[in-house]
Amino acid sequence: MNEKATRPTHLPGQHVLIDLYGASKLEEIERIRDALVAAASACDATVLDIHLHKFGNKGGVTGVAILAESHISIHTWPEIGFAALDIFVCGNCDANCAIEPVVRIFEPIQTQINEMGRGQLFKQA
Repeated sequence: MNEKATRPTHLPGQHVLIDLYGASKLEEIERIRDALVAAASACDATVLDIHLHKFGNKGGVTGVAILAESHISIHTWPEIGFAALDIFVCGNCDANCAIEPVVRIFEPIQTQINEMGRGQLFKQA
């Protein structure tokens, strides 16, 4: 690590990975946009832009919400009822707060959550 760099007083970011199984509405691009906005709002993040791409009539959607505090990305596979989301935020935002609106909107049968703090080496020095 650069000796001249100022050591932060807290970790630079929080990253939450959400896997949704048996989820619904995964091909509905406007529903996905609503979910990204709701997730960002729930964790007190500021949406700067949203870009979504739909793959064919019944295909999945891939996209990202660019946040002032980082990003939320989503990739959906409606044919198997699966969606993967990454919520990466910094500052005073809490990525865990984005979980509830995502689950409420997509109604998965099962959810798997993984969380990690980004910048872990700062804690070791």
